[in-house]
Amino acid sequence: MELRHLRYFIAVAETGSLTVAAERRLHTSQPSLSRQIRDLEDQVGVALLHRSARGVELTAAGKAFIDHARLALTQVDAAVEAARRAALPSKQRFALGFLTGQEMTWLPRAMHLLRDELPNIDVTVSSDYSPDLADAVARGKLDLAFLRAEPGFDLSYRTVGREPLVVLMPSDHALTARAAVTPQDLVGSPFIGMANKARVLQAVVDDYLVRSGVKITPTQGVDNPAMVMSLVASTRGLALIPDYVENLLPWSVVSRPLAGEVPTIDLVVGYSKSNASPALQLFVSRLGELVARASDRPAAAS
Repeated sequence: MELRHLRYFIAVAETGSLTVAAERRLHTSQPSLSRQIRDLEDQVGVALLHRSARGVELTAAGKAFIDHARLALTQVDAAVEAARRAALPSKQRFALGFLTGQEMTWLPRAMHLLRDELPNIDVTVSSDYSPDLADAVARGKLDLAFLRAEPGFDLSYRTVGREPLVVLMPSDHALTARAAVTPQDLVGSPFIGMANKARVLQAVVDDYLVRSGVKITPTQGVDNPAMVMSLVASTRGLALIPDYVENLLPWSVVSRPLAGEVPTIDLVVGYSKSNASPALQLFVSRLGELVARASDRPAAAS
């Protein structure tokens, strides 16, 4: 069994189509891809995929196999990254990732924690969707990321902040006259929900609406704050989103707090315990200081 067999199998499973996987993900021919899948199934000894009217679906054996296949590829990628770092021992690299928009708040604080190590390491910074950040940390491409506590990844998570949700609305919306908005006020306006890349936030929003006894069907689902703001302005819709986005609002969009018991979402740092980077160990050991600076209170003695 070769690594390409696993990559091909995962591509077909995720796209649900041999044609799409071959042409758009793997850049190979469909007959060649079909042969690779048959070879994999021959080696495993059972059928992993089933063709149906809806496309290609996982069999029960395929569902059991795919999580292990993903883990195997993740471990291989992490091993490759570790080997590359070991081959360049003269200067360490410390790769930080941020949920898009969070770098404005947390990057200066992160750099403060690393200041003693900065002459000896190259710090790289990137921003992305939370699930993609978790995947990059798991694969060893990032040392640490500020993100949501994404399920399904073998990472350690430490909470660094709890962000209240606020309501986004057009700057001339009738609700701007309210000092605070109730869940019931959301009914009747277009509602911008979250899509797959923001599933942790969507779960928090869904739970809040259920607890509030409010039933709302989103008119759109989007992944990132910029698109949320664009749709709020263009469709005159409302959205529930963490308050850090208030730093990014254009003139056409404003926010209002929620009344009553306000839902919050955790911002965490995620890292792999198997990562032996000295800079990572330093960073994690001083997370208490990072959190204390964020809340403007002295760090507790350890």
